Formats: sequence, C-alpha cells, structure tokens
Amino acid sequence: MKVLLINGSPHARGCTYTALCEVAGALEAEGIKADHFWIGPKPISGCLGCGQCRKLGKCFMDDAVNEFASKAPEYDGFVFGSPVYYFGMNGALMSFMDRVFYSAHGDPHPYRHKPAASVVSARRAGTTSALDQINKYFQHGQMPIITSQYPNMVHGNNPAEVKQDLEGLQIMRTLGRNMAWFLKLKEAGEKAGITPPVPEPRVGTNFIR
Repeated sequence: MKVLLINGSPHARGCTYTALCEVAGALEAEGIKADHFWIGPKPISGCLGCGQCRKLGKCFMDDAVNEFASKAPEYDGFVFGSPVYYFGMNGALMSFMDRVFYSAHGDPHPYRHKPAASVVSARRAGTTSALDQINKYFQHGQMPIITSQYPNMVHGNNPAEVKQDLEGLQIMRTLGRNMAWFLKLKEAGEKAGITPPVPEPRVGTNFIR
C-alpha cells in the first residue's frame, strides 16, 4: 500500500513540506510507502469549465494536474498540504484541486473510497478555514477523511520554526498512523469479502425551474 503526499506550496522544502515529511515518516514506520508530489512554482490556471476533459479523459491544459492524475490510480490514499494565504488555502493548490477533481473520470472513479487528509501550515491564523476548504473536495469525491488528535495544522514562519511546534509535529505523526490504520482495515475488509456500496445513478437537481 502507498500514499501520495501533495505539496501545494510554491516552496519545495518549506513549512508545508516539513509537515508532510512528519506524516510520511509515520506512514513508513507502519509499513506504508509514502511518496511526495510537488505541484511546483509555476502558475496553475483555474478550471475554465470548458468540458474538454469529458472528451479527452484529461484536462486540455497539460501541466501538473495531468501529471498527478496519471499517478493517482496507483495510490491507496492521499494527503494534500497547503500553506495558509489570506486565511485560506493557497491559490495554486485551489486551482490544482479544482481541475483534478473536475476532470476525474473512470470506473471505478479514481478517488472514490480512497482515504484522504488535509494538512496546512501557517505563521499564525487561517488554518481552520483552509482545512475546511480542502476537505470539501474529499466530501464531493466520496473519500473518507482521516483525522488526527487535533486539526491537522502546524505553525511556523519557516521550517526551523515548524520543527519547534512539537504539538503540530505530533499531530502529523498521529495523522500518518491513523491513515495507515485505516488502510489496513480497508485491506482486511476487502480480503474478508466486504465490497464497496453500489452507487445509485446520480441525480442532479437544479433549484431554478
């Protein structure tokens, strides 16, 4: 089993990466492979709602979004990490996740029933609103949300300060262990013959008549 940790920060080895590394260490200690995916420092366009992904099977803008989407089916779980910008998730990761989840296709759906977690880093405030933003993608994708002993956040203005946030680092380790535990339970259930629920045909209701 393996988990992909997505670093949504423009800084490859900043505060968000430091938090994700603590999660990765806990996963590895439990026998779960942990890989990192950095969305990079280049601008990522938001979703245009053009619908081309329905025809192409991927977003027509060939960037980190399609790179991630090609890897996603190989993984059993995901952790998305973001720095806090203006009391919410950063814009690049928002654009990235908008397009990742909008363009996701397949049978079974590539993310359905795969556990996911959000991790945020901040100097001071905005962590809970950023976590709430990221978790909404998982709710839409029918992805079980993995939690820790406290909201999944670390505080610090640089990696050295994050490493001084001992509670935050413990939260990350607990998150990694909880993710590993859930994955093992899911695997055991599948081996015991417990199958995923059969989805009903999707119903879409518009409120304008």
